[in-house]
Amino acid sequence: MNTRSYAALSAGAALVPYEFDRRELGPHDVALDIAYAGICHSDIHQAREEWGPAVFPMVPGHEIAGTVTKIGSSVTKFKVGDLIGVGVFVDSCRTCENCKAGLQQYCLEDMTGTYNGYERDGKTIAMGGYANYFVINEDYAVHIPANLPLDGVAPLLCAGITLYSPIKHWNVGPGKKVAVMGLGGLGHMGVKFAVAMGAEVTVLSHSPAKEADARAMGAHHFVSTKDPKVFAEHQKEFDVILNTISAEIDINEYLSLLKLHGTLVVIGLPGKPYALQVGSLLNGRRSIGGSMIGGIPELQEMLNFCGEHNIVSDVEVIKADYINQAYERTVASDVKYRFVIDAASF
Repeated sequence: MNTRSYAALSAGAALVPYEFDRRELGPHDVALDIAYAGICHSDIHQAREEWGPAVFPMVPGHEIAGTVTKIGSSVTKFKVGDLIGVGVFVDSCRTCENCKAGLQQYCLEDMTGTYNGYERDGKTIAMGGYANYFVINEDYAVHIPANLPLDGVAPLLCAGITLYSPIKHWNVGPGKKVAVMGLGGLGHMGVKFAVAMGAEVTVLSHSPAKEADARAMGAHHFVSTKDPKVFAEHQKEFDVILNTISAEIDINEYLSLLKLHGTLVVIGLPGKPYALQVGSLLNGRRSIGGSMIGGIPELQEMLNFCGEHNIVSDVEVIKADYINQAYERTVASDVKYRFVIDAASF
């Protein structure tokens, strides 16, 4: 199927209109018309080849929301007209212990990314969601609740699950004090989920101007980290800290905010390794953890939760010809809180 998209033809090049053919519909595949595709900061890193060698031409995009238009002969999970979501990966080995446990993001043979790589055949370049049309195996897509707006749903397929998964894993809920470091595309989802799960939520941000937004999203407290005194004032206060920022920080200052047995979960990717003082961990049996997106079962669980609680991402909808400007604004943190492309503009 001829597909209209925007692609980076080489590392760091501006994204331009690009046409290519999606694969034929297989027995277990579903075809979808994309309605909206979110812009994730990782799209920018990969299109600019900032995370190592990349595959070009590259059609980025792994936050995809649309409608099923055709199904393969053996498909049972979807029917034509269903709302459907596609996230960060489109396949995995299916046989390793992690895949069998529904944790395909940790596939021992590596998940197949939605873009910037090859399909499992090792020959076909995987093209992402900055496009009008997509084909995916039914097992690697999820149902979108009908009551949610698709533009706000698209970022849930990456930003949403990236926060939902650690919040669930570290048992965030009533009686827990949770801090969210940063109120960006990731952080604002952490606030919404933690509040909906009944935790007492504090936003730690270097941008005092974001306090009103944080409280509007349900945050109970806001702490400006521009004032170094706050680290002494809030020592040993939180059970879980969700670190969504990628800027260089003194991680030890934030570890000091954890209670006994507390955990700081690294979600944002820092540009340089942390200079960790081991004493920050020993004093309180503290831990540093990490989490990466979620498997297909948890992705569906998250969307169901969002449907029940009317949770979506705060988005700015753009047309395809604005993608390059959106990239620059994303790097400058000039978006509230996620850009989403109207796929009708491809």
